[in-house]
Amino acid sequence: SCDTYYYMLANDLGIDNIARFIGQFGFGSRTGIDIEGEFVGVLPSPEWKIKRFKNPAQQRWFPGETISVGIGQGYNSYTPLQLAQAVATLANDGVMFRPHLVDYIENPITGERTRVEPEASKTIALKARNLEIVKHAMVGVNKEGTAARSFAGAGYVSAGKTGTAQVVALKQGEKYSEATVLEHLRDHALFIAFAPAENPRIALAVLVENAGFGARAAAPVARKVLDYYLLGKRVEKPIEPVKRTEKPAAHAPALGEPTDEPAEPAPAGDEAND
Repeated sequence: SCDTYYYMLANDLGIDNIARFIGQFGFGSRTGIDIEGEFVGVLPSPEWKIKRFKNPAQQRWFPGETISVGIGQGYNSYTPLQLAQAVATLANDGVMFRPHLVDYIENPITGERTRVEPEASKTIALKARNLEIVKHAMVGVNKEGTAARSFAGAGYVSAGKTGTAQVVALKQGEKYSEATVLEHLRDHALFIAFAPAENPRIALAVLVENAGFGARAAAPVARKVLDYYLLGKRVEKPIEPVKRTEKPAAHAPALGEPTDEPAEPAPAGDEAND
């Protein structure tokens, strides 16, 4: 991770190009999974902001907001399923599949079973060289990068990316401190992965709520899932839980029901290399 690089890249690309490209991977759209209640999330763009806010002063898109989007901050708001679908699409060289929970449908009268087959919804035109670069970089994350400790000694080559999702916005000039913030307001730990890297069979997204860095909390979970799926290894003992806050140092209002609308974005700042 190198935030300064993505600041520059986002500025060069512009928000319209960013939103158009990543929107192809399903961000800001329902995946079509066969259950009710799926959230759309938020794919930020000038058009979205005009629809979201009534006050003309809030409808304007600022260059700094493009920078925030470039590093995954700002108004970005996506579901773990959208993350999993996007990384699966990357692993499939641009072929996107509709996710399913249903394995088969059984006729209650005849008992006949109809299997739900994988359904490719579309193919994104991606340059082979660009795919190679991104996949190679994600393999590096698990070999010598932020997730190297979690994937040391794995019997397969995997590709991944650690991340951290900010729960609440910080005031201008305020620094985040895990030790002083209420537990339910701490950052979420994220990790996406697919494996085996050379011939993918599984893709996933892991979110550990209020657990901080993805390398510390989410990547170890992903390792155990991949070990089970690819090697048949079962978890011998549970992963050490994140320590709870005994006496929070501050008070905050209770959070409401989840919606498709994100919290007010924090200003772009230095991120840990997660």
